[in-house]
Amino acid sequence: MRVTLLTQDQCDFCSDAKALLERLALEYPLTVQTLDLGSPEGRRLGEAGGILFAPGVFIDGEPYAYGRQSERKLRRELSGRMHRQAASA
Repeated sequence: MRVTLLTQDQCDFCSDAKALLERLALEYPLTVQTLDLGSPEGRRLGEAGGILFAPGVFIDGEPYAYGRQSERKLRRELSGRMHRQAASA
């Protein structure tokens, strides 16, 4: 799964989200990309996905959540996607 994390400088929730994704990448098949929300590409992606502020998370190109991330909710989402991918294979 491809995860894109939109961040901003001096954003504690962004640092927390990045650390969470790094931990989860040890358990799930994740490729994590980080983009600055203030960059042209970050602004375009955030606007297209309705991400109002950082951190913003996209999974496989789809907007997932923004703001403080819930580890439990994110684990549920990743597990569900893995099961759906396995079922369709």
